[in-house]
Amino acid sequence: MATSTNAVLCFLLLLLLLLLPLSNNAATIEIVNSCSFTVWAAWASTSPKTGGGNQLNPGQTWTINVTAGTDLGRIWARTGCSFDRSGRGNCQTGDCGGVLQCQDYGRPPNTLAEFSLNQFSDLDYFGISNVEGYNVGIAFSPTSGGCGGVRCSANIVGECPAELRAPGGCNNPCTVFGTPQYCCTDGTCGPTVYSRFFKTRCPDAYSYPQAYSYPQHDETSTVICPSGHNYKVTFCPINNFIICIQLNRTDLGSSKSWSVGGY
Repeated sequence: MATSTNAVLCFLLLLLLLLLPLSNNAATIEIVNSCSFTVWAAWASTSPKTGGGNQLNPGQTWTINVTAGTDLGRIWARTGCSFDRSGRGNCQTGDCGGVLQCQDYGRPPNTLAEFSLNQFSDLDYFGISNVEGYNVGIAFSPTSGGCGGVRCSANIVGECPAELRAPGGCNNPCTVFGTPQYCCTDGTCGPTVYSRFFKTRCPDAYSYPQAYSYPQHDETSTVICPSGHNYKVTFCPINNFIICIQLNRTDLGSSKSWSVGGY
């Protein structure tokens, strides 16, 4: 009887040890809406195939739990959405098949926070992409020290080339033109005038499809961290601020302004 009990205990201990690394390396990702408008946050991954969605009013947060080993994960903001009580509807940007709870990637244009957790050598990979265009600024970083973060927050929608403009965002050239030059579907391709438009304004972000396959083309866009970190994604991060102080000089009949910039 004692031998049987010891065998069961040993089996349970072994099972616990096998499951423990998975538990330790699972991550939480806090998604924060710092925009002055409502967004409908979304996430999806292909391995495992899962995802979700949530309405975030200005200042609200949503925390998702991501299992260890999750690959090809994306987080993005949807804008201009309308959903009924059953969760069916549509969004102007980032729509994922007309549902609130996304299980598939969103429709361009949408700025992407991308991640793969607990991959080769127990490492996490994450970054920001404009390959699908741009709709809302994003910052993506670990919540603890040891690894840096990335951000993309620029006036891309306002400065978007006329041929890439879309309601609520700035499209990627592959969606607009559909040619191998921009979609990288016919052998090796490189940066274009349109990818440079995005890269100049968001140097942290991927700007064309083949940059994923050939990291030497875009070495600045992927952050690698030891597995075990938790993360934070912020929509509309504060990029900088300008304080203007105006003093009216009535005695001189003029005014002066000073500005102080910061991050």
